[in-house]
Amino acid sequence: MGWWSGDHHIHAAGCAHYKNPTEGVHAPDMMRHCLGEDLKVGANLTWGPCFDYQKQFFTGKDDDVSQFPYLLRYDVEVSGFGSHQSGHLCLLRLNNQMYPGGESKHHWPKLCLNTLRWAKRQGALVGPAHSGWGLNQTGPALPTYEVPPFNGIGANEYIADVTHMVPGPDGKPVPAVDFLSMVDTPSVWELNIWYHTLNCGFRTRISGETDFPCIYGERVGLGRSYVKLDGRLTYNDWCEGIRAGRNYVGDGRSHLIDFQVDNVQMGVDGSELRLAKADTVLVTAKVAARLNDEPIPGLANRSYAQKPYWHIERARLEGTRKVPVEVLVNGYAIAKQDIVADGELRDIAFEVPIEFSSWVALRILPSSHTNPVFVLVDGKPIRSSKRSAEWCLAGVKKCRLQKQRFMGADEIADFNAAYDHAERTYRRIIVESVTD
Repeated sequence: MGWWSGDHHIHAAGCAHYKNPTEGVHAPDMMRHCLGEDLKVGANLTWGPCFDYQKQFFTGKDDDVSQFPYLLRYDVEVSGFGSHQSGHLCLLRLNNQMYPGGESKHHWPKLCLNTLRWAKRQGALVGPAHSGWGLNQTGPALPTYEVPPFNGIGANEYIADVTHMVPGPDGKPVPAVDFLSMVDTPSVWELNIWYHTLNCGFRTRISGETDFPCIYGERVGLGRSYVKLDGRLTYNDWCEGIRAGRNYVGDGRSHLIDFQVDNVQMGVDGSELRLAKADTVLVTAKVAARLNDEPIPGLANRSYAQKPYWHIERARLEGTRKVPVEVLVNGYAIAKQDIVADGELRDIAFEVPIEFSSWVALRILPSSHTNPVFVLVDGKPIRSSKRSAEWCLAGVKKCRLQKQRFMGADEIADFNAAYDHAERTYRRIIVESVTD
């Protein structure tokens, strides 16, 4: 069907791997993990532990253990060094793994945005890791307007970085952030910040990850992306599919395939549908889910902040073998269809009214989620929620207070400029946004 699974965040060192007598494991070991889970793409990220040993395996191309269609590539997570205290970063599709000025991990910037500038200039695909850390909420509401502490290592500085454009490989401006990582932290914490920034008109996509063997040591691919490609699978094209939003994320137990709004397919031609005026659109997809006949004891009753954070069992309608497929407009579920989770592929359709420029997505929460299709009415940008823009501005201010202490004297001016720009941007968006 042209959909290729992958996990953009796995490790060969640190956490559950040995540091002694070996400094992590090698590519053949990681390839066996991927083969065992039928995971077509594994992004094997070198990070703080054993960095100076593991860095030797980076080549900027598929590792020699790759056996089509199973691809393993070494890339980098900024974690345990550099800007990690403002939020870990996944840097994929790198040509050069080493930030200029040294040959190890000790000279990297403390400001995420400076790392992102360097990575985007070489054409990398970039985004925060384990997005929910530091974005804790006190309840399960989604969306929520409670401003989290911004005191962790997830998508914290993202709230400022998403407002920035930086030079790409050809010098032309591109978004500083391509994606948010999903599936390995509580769904509400991950999705809430994404929904709010989408409501402000930013077009960050999502990608699924496991952070094996750190957040989860059970296996790779517990969180994953399925990317639609027309031709032969390559690592670079798989990454490009995520940048374009031609993928859905999830736990692998449910699938949201061929999602489109009217005649616009997710991830094709900017995922953009243009309407002359307010109208009703047709949302279609092919969906499937798989539940056991009997519930897994106790899982559905766990707090959303307890592992496993994403699992199809949490979506089960009590007393049935059904799960709800919801259509979202600007972060709110406006309609749903219940499907039998027997593994069969089914067609679904929704007629969805669009009053003003909005984004539309599908989800089976918390098991799978599509990227959005952006519906622009009368050529106007998405400014779908003043409350979301106010939330983002409050988030920038809180994150600024949390992260300033980590900056060195050589980056404090960059830090202030980055956050000043973000505050100005959200103030402007507040004025431009729909009152809700």
